[in-house]
Amino acid sequence: MSMRIRVAVLAVTGLLVAGCTSAGGGAPAATPDRRTATADATPSATGAPSATAATPPLPASLTGQRPDWKACPAPGPDRAKPGGNWRCATVKVPLDHAKPAGATIPIALIRKEAGREADRIGSLLFNFGGPGASGVDILPQVEEDYRKLGERYDLVGFDPRGVNRSAGVVCRTDAEQAAAEATVDLTPDSAEEEAAYLADNAAFAAGCARRSAEVVPYTTTTATARDLDLIRRVLGDAKLHYFGISYGTQLGGTYAHLFPENVGRLVLDAVVDPTADTVGHARHQTIGFQRALGNYLKSTGQDPEEGTERIARLLRKLDRAPLTVGERRLTEGLALTGIAVTLYGQSNWPLLTAALADAEKGRGGALLELADYYNDRDASGHYATQTHSQRAISCADSSARPTAAEAKALIPEFRRLSPVFGAFLAWDTAGWCAEWPVEGERATPEASAPGAAPVLVVGTTGDPATPYEGAEKMAKELGTGVGVLVTNEGEGHGAYGTSSCVTATIDAYLLDGKVPAYGKTCSSGAARSRA
Repeated sequence: MSMRIRVAVLAVTGLLVAGCTSAGGGAPAATPDRRTATADATPSATGAPSATAATPPLPASLTGQRPDWKACPAPGPDRAKPGGNWRCATVKVPLDHAKPAGATIPIALIRKEAGREADRIGSLLFNFGGPGASGVDILPQVEEDYRKLGERYDLVGFDPRGVNRSAGVVCRTDAEQAAAEATVDLTPDSAEEEAAYLADNAAFAAGCARRSAEVVPYTTTTATARDLDLIRRVLGDAKLHYFGISYGTQLGGTYAHLFPENVGRLVLDAVVDPTADTVGHARHQTIGFQRALGNYLKSTGQDPEEGTERIARLLRKLDRAPLTVGERRLTEGLALTGIAVTLYGQSNWPLLTAALADAEKGRGGALLELADYYNDRDASGHYATQTHSQRAISCADSSARPTAAEAKALIPEFRRLSPVFGAFLAWDTAGWCAEWPVEGERATPEASAPGAAPVLVVGTTGDPATPYEGAEKMAKELGTGVGVLVTNEGEGHGAYGTSSCVTATIDAYLLDGKVPAYGKTCSSGAARSRA
């Protein structure tokens, strides 16, 4: 489990009220296309080329592809097929972009054609974050949110490399995941617990290396950005029009850096700080989740400091004695995960109030259900593999490998920043990529994009997972005249569809090319601009 940057949590309230959990499921993970594999496809210890490395030109067999759009299968056994206007296809991309004539992997696409063909602008590609979110599964679910954009754009979702149908990474079984959740302490307090924590993370990495050896070295965001440009070409678009949310903003920034001349209209919402390394991201999220928790507590009339201590006290109690929920247990780690998921959107705050009240009375079912939703666990005990892909992409990107000693040294500072989330996120810096089988690409991503068209960068002041400051940093990194900052004064992870002002601003940009003034601020009152 991790509270690292995740897909914007979708409709949590509706799902929980209906008594459902994570959708899970999905088609079996794809594997590299062995028909084109060569000896050059053997993974190297260092992984994919760096973000600044030039790559050879792509062969005509790839650039000349024409997707064969067909009716889409259901994304899981308990899910309906996407509506009749959605069509699915696959596009082949190089496993290793440094060797474009070598092995290929499939990238799964889904598309709904523009409603008004005469006014069509082009394709609008989406990435909903994670990393590891399936655009093929998510986009049809949120179709209504983008109906206006779908009048003039073909709406296109895709599973990035290493995700679901696109050579999806698989690292462990459902039984292994369930056992880890039940037994591994995510904030270890003893030498024995520390050893078990690190051993479990190392076992996860070993499972990725064993089950997905061909793909794991090549799951970098850089490689996915290169895939994105090939998809653009195959779809017949001169420029890339793109909507990235959460981790999707890192992908969008990387694309703008690599292909500034191909940037069309790019929106980055809920922005990852491109200047932060592994420890920096953990520190930012410690601050961000605590800020959101404090805002929640104030909304209920509680003193944030007293309310925080109340929740920390509950977590300490669960650390000593987890609550029994049927045949399962609500541990401290699962409770913390359940709390975190509600902070992704203000509409979920009543769920947190009810779940905390239940847990304090010895009933852990509500928090456990929230944690299951976040962890992609369905009612039958099956886990989706987003967390596998998430870790594979993150660890391929980041060269940082903090040690347990370095993580422990962070705990006092992180606990001061958040008595609730601090220790968890400090430990996560060491556990996340422990014993990872390949080296990471670089310490921080590159997002400078001189000469690119203006890119809309939207940050929300109460965002817990990608705190607002990341949007300021991204706009600056993209460069003067490229990054255009829009501030949403509000709560939650992602602003489009929750702020009418932000939604109207993004629509005007994507549909009419209207670039707002840098620093435009949307609040509960009127929008304003600032220097």
